[in-house]
Amino acid sequence: MSKPPGAAGTSATDASTVDDVLASVRARGGRATPSRRALLEVLFNADGHLTAEELAAAVEARVPGVNMSTIYRNLDDLQRLGVVVHSHLGHGPATYQLASSAHAHFICDNCGATVEAPDKLFQGLARTAKAKLGFSIDPHHFAILGRCASCSAVATPARAVDLS
Repeated sequence: MSKPPGAAGTSATDASTVDDVLASVRARGGRATPSRRALLEVLFNADGHLTAEELAAAVEARVPGVNMSTIYRNLDDLQRLGVVVHSHLGHGPATYQLASSAHAHFICDNCGATVEAPDKLFQGLARTAKAKLGFSIDPHHFAILGRCASCSAVATPARAVDLS
């Protein structure tokens, strides 16, 4: 039998609904404000990565008058709870998504194409980094630059690395 949301031992990352997350926030002494609810609704309904500015615009449409500082504060709180993660995809601003949807990224430095990379690709690297360096990696936080298949077919990449 599963624990009720916010129960001792229940992680916010286990939350599958906005109400589950808000229960977890309340269980940790936080408040379930209209702006926090709206932010969570936007994140739960998002089809991809959103910048803080895009999140703010979507929240503003639901709850007029929400300040950008409120968005950043809520994102920070939700990251500490493990509900939200942010990623750096190339040279643009950080993007945010639910932790349950987190994945790694490859970005083509020629055309800018983004490829979502399954975590399985990084398991060997994670094991090696832990065994040899004592370091635990987080492949979701940043993008790995290189060349996509289309750009690689047109020209031999100067910085390509053979992973075989």
